[in-house]
Amino acid sequence: MVKRIDMVAFGKPLIQYFGHGNKAGYTLVQLIETSNIVCHFCDESGDMYCDVFSCKAFDPYVARAVVQDYFKPDYIDMKLVDRDANYKME
Repeated sequence: MVKRIDMVAFGKPLIQYFGHGNKAGYTLVQLIETSNIVCHFCDESGDMYCDVFSCKAFDPYVARAVVQDYFKPDYIDMKLVDRDANYKME
């Protein structure tokens, strides 16, 4: 995803399994030069939560396409919080 949304990774991603009960699963943190990408994968429900947070503008539909292409989810519920980073959701 880092390359596809034209970001620069800062170090390698941290991937850690933790939690208990119905919230246990892997969490991934990838620092990027303009902030971070964080994803959590919930074992019990099969849900994935992914947050791409950046001060640099990027196309959220490209990020969504990466998730669709790689994980092939049944559906995606995308929310965009525009922090005035020069990208407007249409």
